[in-house]
Amino acid sequence: MRIDGKGLIDRTKPVRFRFDGKDYAGYKGDTLASALLANDVRLVGRSFKYHRPRGVLTAGSEEPNALVEVIGPKNQTPNVRATVQEVFEGLETRSQNRLGSLRFDLLAVNDLLWPFLGAGFYYKTFMWPRAFWEGLYEPLIRRAAGLGSLSGKHDEGTYEKAFAFCDVLVIGSGPAGLMAALTAGRAGADVILCDESHAFGGRLLSDGGVIGGMPAGEWLAQVLAELEALPNVRLMLRTTVTGAYDHGTYGALERVGLHKPARPNLPRECFWRIVAKHAVLAAGALERPVAFPDNDRPGIMLASAVRTYLNRYGVSPGKRVTLFANTDQARAVARELMAAGVTVAAIIDPRPDAFSVEDCPVHVGGEVIGTRGRLGLTGITVRKGAETFEIETDCLAMSGGWNPTLHLTCHMNGRPRWDEDLAAFVPMEGAVPGLVAVGAANGSMSTHGALVTGHAAAVQAVQALGRKAPDLPLPEAEDRPYVLKALWAVEGKGRAWLDFANDVTTKDVKLAAQEGFRSVEHMKRYTTQGMAPDQGKNSNVAALAVLADATGRGIPETGTTTFRPPYTPVSIAAMGAGGRAEGFAPQRFLTSDQASRDRGAPMIEAGLWYRPSYFPKPGETTWREACDREVRMVREAVGVADVSTLGKIDIQGKDSGRFLDFVYTNTFSTLPVGRVRYGLMLREDGHVLDDGTSARLGEDHYLMTTTTAAAGLVMRHLDFVHQAFCADWQVRFISVTESWAQFAVAGPKARALVQSFLEEPVDLPFMGVAPVRVGGVEGRLFRISFSGEEGYELAVPTRYGEALFRDLVARAETMGGGPYGMEALNVLRIEKGFITHAEIHGRVTAHDIGMERMISAKKDCIGKAAAQRPGLWGPEREQLVGLKASAPISAGAHLFVPGMEIHRETDQGYVTSVCWSPTLGAWLALAFLKDGRNRHGEKIRLVDHLRGIDVICEVCDPVFHDPAGEKLRA
Repeated sequence: MRIDGKGLIDRTKPVRFRFDGKDYAGYKGDTLASALLANDVRLVGRSFKYHRPRGVLTAGSEEPNALVEVIGPKNQTPNVRATVQEVFEGLETRSQNRLGSLRFDLLAVNDLLWPFLGAGFYYKTFMWPRAFWEGLYEPLIRRAAGLGSLSGKHDEGTYEKAFAFCDVLVIGSGPAGLMAALTAGRAGADVILCDESHAFGGRLLSDGGVIGGMPAGEWLAQVLAELEALPNVRLMLRTTVTGAYDHGTYGALERVGLHKPARPNLPRECFWRIVAKHAVLAAGALERPVAFPDNDRPGIMLASAVRTYLNRYGVSPGKRVTLFANTDQARAVARELMAAGVTVAAIIDPRPDAFSVEDCPVHVGGEVIGTRGRLGLTGITVRKGAETFEIETDCLAMSGGWNPTLHLTCHMNGRPRWDEDLAAFVPMEGAVPGLVAVGAANGSMSTHGALVTGHAAAVQAVQALGRKAPDLPLPEAEDRPYVLKALWAVEGKGRAWLDFANDVTTKDVKLAAQEGFRSVEHMKRYTTQGMAPDQGKNSNVAALAVLADATGRGIPETGTTTFRPPYTPVSIAAMGAGGRAEGFAPQRFLTSDQASRDRGAPMIEAGLWYRPSYFPKPGETTWREACDREVRMVREAVGVADVSTLGKIDIQGKDSGRFLDFVYTNTFSTLPVGRVRYGLMLREDGHVLDDGTSARLGEDHYLMTTTTAAAGLVMRHLDFVHQAFCADWQVRFISVTESWAQFAVAGPKARALVQSFLEEPVDLPFMGVAPVRVGGVEGRLFRISFSGEEGYELAVPTRYGEALFRDLVARAETMGGGPYGMEALNVLRIEKGFITHAEIHGRVTAHDIGMERMISAKKDCIGKAAAQRPGLWGPEREQLVGLKASAPISAGAHLFVPGMEIHRETDQGYVTSVCWSPTLGAWLALAFLKDGRNRHGEKIRLVDHLRGIDVICEVCDPVFHDPAGEKLRA
């Protein structure tokens, strides 16, 4: 219910929203949880395993129960925390994890079967009968598994990614974070202050108090006004720092448009990568519940959450509230409720020496041992000594103490230490380089302690930056000691819940220990404790305490589970922002793209590039007609093809030849200037990575070319080799793929066509390179061939590419030639037996493709030792061969000995590339066949069941055309 005069919401701006098809009203500044509680809605979800009724437990991102689906016009987002989702006009939400309505969930029958569904039941239950698994067990499990649902439609929402750099990153905006940001900001440091909430202030917004002789709210407003005025401070609301990574890098998720109605181009979220020289973790602490029988009913909440809903949102979660807490600080909740006119039915303090000053019944030394109310709390059972009695109440605020929010300090394998006085884990100093935890996140539970530690951390960071720390007097604030009696669980009749989301009880943890799962990591996996969306933020420490007790150890000896990023869930769409459609697969166009389209060439994807498939002529009705014509044109006259997509890597330095010797199997340091050499590159495991050519342009200057498909892969490989094995060598390299437009000119008339362009004639030997001038433009001419004919490749700076292509094609047409596309290029290279990544697909060795002699015996290279391992060479390996057939054949087909039964064990190999050869008038293929090089002349059966092909082929040498190489060396 709403409480007049309380809260920070804007009551002048009412908001209408929907939950489970029903209209409700809230105010600007409300979360979905606070608005539902204001409308007396306590049942908001169902638990994962038993489908027990669940209500709001917390007021922050640690919420395990109130997970809902937010339904937008173009997307449906599951597992949204009602405690974080702000209401806005038209917000549509729905409860989840139910079959039927929320009140009448048919899967709640699981709760009746709980004696059979304890921890690890699935390991023991679904073993037999074996035939039931696929037909019964698996469908039922898959139907019940998971939380929430997706629409099944494409998410058309807009997401962004961004990068930021700062001197000091402050995580959290409570008193510690504000003091740290103010100190660093006044010193002139570049500061970023992040807070996951929609308002700065942290617990000050809920707990109030006095700072510097003024109400905490006024002090907060003054500090924020100064921070906003500082040009070197960036304030980021609704931004959760989700992970700590190497070199001062932090991931952060900003909720940009999730609190507003959807509109075009409004980003939903932005994923930030923030690089900070220093970071201050001021994320506060999380209150922990107490495990007592039936402590999961709607209406049972954390005391801090009740206080937040009262003071920040003007909502009381109940009309008769009871407090069950073991700290002095939690008792303030009861006093504030009574001051607001809410009835406090009782205070139950398990400490026998606790005070009793509130104007309500106080039961010192009491414990809650039971609750009533299926869909909402109606009463509790209290045990005080030998006495047991009932209390009528509709809201139970519980507190078992506080756990510092230390998760980020553990994201780089750091482990926290146990503090006996706090009965909690606290961060280890230096666990994340450059990150200092302050305030409650480091165990300082008073406001004064938060201000002192926040200021000290900022001074330390500022001085490390070489700046002078400002003279900033610390304001006076509350400094009461934090005193509690550790209370993890209360014995009683019924199930006491630890993990509310995953339905893990104290009994489950004890059972895990009984069955031998004494390690905390084993217990976690056996019970699923802490594996729900909240990642155990509310339950891990209590579960460790129960496990420690069950195994006769202390909590420090029991240890804690591993905290991993992200701190809160991050949508994949935000992390991959920009990686959709063209953002995922960028469209790269050749300089000749428009000229090719002008000639009617259909474009196909080759890697990330768009290349012409073929160039149709009038009267040609199929691609085969155009392809056959283009092949004959190259064999008989001259053809022009744009090969700019080949990777080009410029390599320079005194050790450049030595470096190429190390990454290639053959030797390049002895290559003369002005010559080109074919090279083979291996991975570390001895398999072929790529092939290509490298030209020596100068004494310490090489140009490497790679295949189109592996251009990025090879560049990454070179970077790795250089950094890992020879960082001290004098060699540098850079990709220049986009800097040069390059065109292949091939055919008997290729030399004449090329010479017609050059300002001065050049007589190049085969595998030669020379600088040339074309129309006043400096270029390079290579004599290399991928067609088997006399061939050249002419390279000019990219901006001249289109003009050169149009001119080359025009002149070629006067000689009976013209352009040719990818289809013809593929036929030409298969006829010549040249390989591409269809053959070197990642599973083949130099031996497999017949190039084992290219691995030099005089030097070492990457992959050489691994390539000599048993099993990577020998007749049992599938070796590259050619196939010739009179009927259509297909790539992907498998090879069998004629007359033998067709099954996996008799498989002899597979086909990688296929074409119809107009040159030889037959179907040709490149394939891998067991002991293939010794089987030339044999017949082999090619089978492709998918396409219905079954053809007898002749095994032959993979080089079909001009095996002596006379044409290309002409």
